[in-house]
Amino acid sequence: MNLVLVPIFVLIAAIAAGFAAMPLLRGARGKNNAVLAAAVAVIIAGIGLTTYFAVGRPELASRALSGLDANDFRALMATLSRRMHERPDDAQGWALLGRGYLALNAPDEAAKALARAIQLGEKTGAVPASLYSAYGEALVESAGGITPEAEKAFQTALQQDAHEPGARYYLGLAARARGQKDEALKYWEGLLADAPANAPWRPALVDQVAALKAEQVEQGKIASPDIAAMVQGLAQRLEKNPDDLEGWMRLVRAYAVLGEPDKAKSALARARSQFARDATAQESLAALARDLNLEK
Repeated sequence: MNLVLVPIFVLIAAIAAGFAAMPLLRGARGKNNAVLAAAVAVIIAGIGLTTYFAVGRPELASRALSGLDANDFRALMATLSRRMHERPDDAQGWALLGRGYLALNAPDEAAKALARAIQLGEKTGAVPASLYSAYGEALVESAGGITPEAEKAFQTALQQDAHEPGARYYLGLAARARGQKDEALKYWEGLLADAPANAPWRPALVDQVAALKAEQVEQGKIASPDIAAMVQGLAQRLEKNPDDLEGWMRLVRAYAVLGEPDKAKSALARARSQFARDATAQESLAALARDLNLEK
């Protein structure tokens, strides 16, 4: 199934819900009844689509909507943008618009919409940490780097929620750019400690932390880590959480680098058994085995 369909349908449902909620709360009358009825109809359609994707045959929907592409999403966002001019005080709508622009890689527009959502939300004191973080991300992408305004937004996000992941990641980048490597590690290691084992961005962050620590070792700022102990710790973690494919691949690679091919082959066999029904995982493990010459 084309995964692009999922966020599009989710966003449609979210937008519909946002526009339907406001008239309901305000007690719609007159012409607003027609708008409300249309919004409710869209919500019902969204619920139907969600249910269909859950229990129906989504592959048929994918084929039926095979022509749906980024242009359709852009059209949806254009419609929402026009609608926001009719509802300039709808903080939820501006937030949806800003996040949509971020998904379309339009950071300038995203920053403007998210700034408006934050401005409206601050009047009522209801601005979630993730919104400040999204605003900061839009500023970073727009400027091509972390600006003071973006860093302020991330700091505000952490004040709201000390575990906000995006804010911790970008503040780590800012600290590293200033040469504050200890501070960067503090942000990133804390983020890794809280991250799900299957988070798609976890392996990349692990590599960044490892590179940063390697720099500090070279500069004599921290002692060289006990690699064998780290590998043993990874092996113990995988015993408790065996569904971490990236973890198994790191373990196999680590054993190979340490010159322990038997342990590498054993870990590889365990990973293959764990992901026996996952064809993609099997392909990744086979490629790893070839790269490390473990098939001999």
